[in-house]
Amino acid sequence: KALIPLLKYKKDRTWREGIEKGILNWWKVMKERAMKSAEPINPQRIFWELSPKLPANVILSADSGSTATWFARDLVIEETMMASLSGNLATMGPGVPYAIAAKFAHPTRPVIAMVGDGAMQMNGNSGLITISKYWKEWSDPRLIVLVLNNRDLNMVTWEQRVMEGDPKFDASQVLPDFPYAGYASSLGLLGIKIENPEEIDDAWEMVLNADRPAVLEAVVDPEVPPLPPHITMEQAMHYMKSILKGDPERGRSIVQTFKQKVAEYFPG
Repeated sequence: KALIPLLKYKKDRTWREGIEKGILNWWKVMKERAMKSAEPINPQRIFWELSPKLPANVILSADSGSTATWFARDLVIEETMMASLSGNLATMGPGVPYAIAAKFAHPTRPVIAMVGDGAMQMNGNSGLITISKYWKEWSDPRLIVLVLNNRDLNMVTWEQRVMEGDPKFDASQVLPDFPYAGYASSLGLLGIKIENPEEIDDAWEMVLNADRPAVLEAVVDPEVPPLPPHITMEQAMHYMKSILKGDPERGRSIVQTFKQKVAEYFPG
């Protein structure tokens, strides 16, 4: 309080205006990237279309991996919301347990967990059993689990390419497919699977207005890159090495990377 009267208003607003302009441009880039076509769905678009639909008092949890990238970049989180992820250790698998804990602590608030298929196979599917047992005790039954089904341990795949110059190693990276939505339905929950970007809007409306917990399984493209804000020469060289070494998805990953960079340099 003693300091505030001594502060002088800075008439030169150049720095602040530059920051504001940069933020507005970044949101344009995010939208442009999210709406780029992919095979079959661009994962960014799932989050981009969710953002304006978020309930004011929602609690969000995100798992580690590329899911955390889209969570951080494409959702506008208001001050009335709560959001958590395992940021420091990048622990894999806490998304669904976080959501269950949040629901027990705040049974009147809607909760959304956003996880990849690797984390879902690790312990998320087991968490659905707990949800099916207790959900009728919650005054607001909405606990939504978004599963990005790309059959790939995606963040590590991209780390191998960009940090080490190694191509995708299918033996360690490719996951078996699993009927996440179908499994949820077998437990008495709502299960919805989408494989087309035109289905995203209706799917979010259904799970956000459901009378029970839901699993929204989205089949997404693993070759959409979680690009850093600034790509170093070393990262670019490693990526080129991974391609030259015969990455099995080099064609698709090159196309998607090109689309994402075009969206950055030429938004709109």
